[in-house]
Amino acid sequence: MSGKTIASPEKIWRLDAKGMALAAAFSALIAVGAFIRIPVPVVPFTLQFLFTNLSCLLLGKKLGSWSIAAYIAVGLAGVPVFASGCGPGYIFQPTFGYIIGFLFGGYVAGFVVERVSFPSFARNLAASFLNLAVVYLCGMVYYYFIANFYVGRDASIGVWALILSGFIMAVPGDIALCVVSSILAIRLAAMKKEMR
Repeated sequence: MSGKTIASPEKIWRLDAKGMALAAAFSALIAVGAFIRIPVPVVPFTLQFLFTNLSCLLLGKKLGSWSIAAYIAVGLAGVPVFASGCGPGYIFQPTFGYIIGFLFGGYVAGFVVERVSFPSFARNLAASFLNLAVVYLCGMVYYYFIANFYVGRDASIGVWALILSGFIMAVPGDIALCVVSSILAIRLAAMKKEMR
């Protein structure tokens, strides 16, 4: 391994035309990821997390968050890019908390990779796990309150049932996505360096 370091994502990608094009491309990938799903109870397992995480590992907290925010804005505007619908009313879907978690968790992941500018699998994996923790925290808290206090009796769910179906059954797949995105980020960063 050489002693050279690769610049942090914030130094490579700026909020210019090229950076915005990359953010838009990741927004499109996140939308595609919403429709690549594995059926599990309560919370659908999709590849959204793979692309939201990868966007922030590669683009940093600013552009990565822009790509996720643009995806959310497009979905709330009525374009069917979410896993189970679209439009402003989607905020009352119990699973919308996971989408909010993508934004905040992605920012955290981008922040970590900018603070530790030398790319490594360990750095990316740590950032990915922090991202995942934020996504599940936002998602499960939001799900509990919307299901129990907004939707009502037909959709109510207990804490332990939510932990089982919304975390324990879903998290192994997302841990695998953390590993995959951490590896991909290293390889894509190396390709970017070679192209410069």
